[in-house]
Amino acid sequence: MTTIKHRMILEINHSAEELFPLFSAEGEKLWVPGWDYENVMGSTDLHEDYVFLTSGHHRSGHHRLGHHGVTKEIWLVKKYEPSCYFVQFYMVDPYDRVGIISVLCKPISEDLTEVEVTYEFIGLSKEGDDFIKGYKAEVFEVSITNWKVWLEGYFQAKHNILD
Repeated sequence: MTTIKHRMILEINHSAEELFPLFSAEGEKLWVPGWDYENVMGSTDLHEDYVFLTSGHHRSGHHRLGHHGVTKEIWLVKKYEPSCYFVQFYMVDPYDRVGIISVLCKPISEDLTEVEVTYEFIGLSKEGDDFIKGYKAEVFEVSITNWKVWLEGYFQAKHNILD
């Protein structure tokens, strides 16, 4: 079993109240290019034990066909603490790996938020271990740096619509 854990902090020029809802299955549709999910709960209100599915791609946008033809990843909200701006997901690729994704928004000022993103992966197979071996810090940092670009683009577009 192979594991890896990466953590990165971004500063985003918006309040935690504006940012935090965007780190949900529904919220990510607004700012992550190509992000979509299968709602199996009926509601879009995030809560602990909320379950949704994605079509076999990791958040970095790398589409792939999983082991044994599995293309669905199972996501489970493990912790959801909106008063602290914290959410943690388990992402399960049943034959390859388990991911633990945590997002914590820390207000710095009224219009500045520190967003701490942590990804941890646990390999379940040779394919999962191979994924982890290739998931170097540089790969993670590029992926999370894209978050900042995409979030700023989302807020800019939203601002332009309101003008």
